Amino acid sequence: MRLSLGIDIGTSGIRTAIIDMSGEPISMMRVNHRKQNPDFIKASYWWSSVRDCIRMQLEHLEKINISPKKISHIAVDGTSGSMVLTDSNLTPVTRALMYNSKGFEAEASIIEKFAPSTHITRGSSSALGRAMRLISEDKLNRSNYLLHQADFIACNLLGRGGFSDHNNALKLGYDPELNSWPNWIQNVIDKSLLPDVRPVGSLLGKISLEVADSLGLPKTAQIYAGTTDSIAAFFATAPLKNGNAVTSLGSTLAIKVLSKTRIDDPEIGLYSHRIGDAWLVGGASNTGGAVLANFFTQDELKNLSNNIDTSTHTGLNYYPLLNKGERFPINNPNLEPQMSPRPTSKTVFLKAIFEGIADIEAKCYESIKLRGGQFPDKIYTAGGGAKNQTFTNIRANCLGVKLSQAQHSEAAIGVARIALLE
Repeated sequence: MRLSLGIDIGTSGIRTAIIDMSGEPISMMRVNHRKQNPDFIKASYWWSSVRDCIRMQLEHLEKINISPKKISHIAVDGTSGSMVLTDSNLTPVTRALMYNSKGFEAEASIIEKFAPSTHITRGSSSALGRAMRLISEDKLNRSNYLLHQADFIACNLLGRGGFSDHNNALKLGYDPELNSWPNWIQNVIDKSLLPDVRPVGSLLGKISLEVADSLGLPKTAQIYAGTTDSIAAFFATAPLKNGNAVTSLGSTLAIKVLSKTRIDDPEIGLYSHRIGDAWLVGGASNTGGAVLANFFTQDELKNLSNNIDTSTHTGLNYYPLLNKGERFPINNPNLEPQMSPRPTSKTVFLKAIFEGIADIEAKCYESIKLRGGQFPDKIYTAGGGAKNQTFTNIRANCLGVKLSQAQHSEAAIGVARIALLE
């Protein structure tokens, strides 16, 4: 029996998953991130936490009488757009900048001079702007590699730097269809720092012997190109079949549908990630569970939901947002929340928010259809919102598609499956 190890660097901690060759999970482990100074994130802490999680994972395998020596495949996912600069020994020479960091207006103005008008790299929170800021902070010019979060861990496992994958490199400017960096990018960044980009799931090489010894992993284990956390979650949640979609109902709402064709429209926050010969098309809205949590306790959500009649509509037509600003299917940083008039009944208010979120979800999928894609044949749902049957019924009425709750949704499981793609 051979096994695959998936490593997920999420927003709150590190998760690992061990799966068999059929893709079924055998064991999982989790550790929290080390406490960080939010103004100076240390990427070295990511690596320390990953090492801790792997050791705990292997100890658990032995407790259930499975030998860690059976691990033959390893892949890593991380938060999209989180990155760091390192020297030739993979030692960070700058702080890390996270996926949600903003304020790169100066860099954005430079990018706008060279990038096409609707290019993914434009904007004050772009990954390319983030990379430019890091380079400007390396006053001693010690950097050799610009690495995304997943790249940094994968390269540490390999013992050599300079690799990335189609999905992580997308927002940095890489074109996964042409398999190249755009010509204009050399005008804004030192191309020698950019990673060698590989297809998701492709073989990068054998694990470093030193790392294998220190962690207790087999010296024959192979490292495979990983992906971003949201793409890994899709692999955990839905079968890879054209027309299958995943809606993630966490703090925010994210959707992805597997398509034969690439569909991009940065003006509405819609992007495609390459998976072999197919594309995962989707985007993320600011609506979702954070809005619900702002108005209702968990007990209220449960009890009020039991009193909702899903066969009727309130007619309130909300656009539920916690704060001003939306990403997809409307890309407008100044879009105001629409949750009025507010009914006196808490039950009706909750129902109207459910309807509003469901309507946004439908508009997300409709926006893909309007641009030449297909409306999903089947939608799998992950996240806390998937557990509320009343919400599910309202969504089903709005979408007109069969909805299925995901059996698995952990990104660590998904990235372990990605390692088995070849």
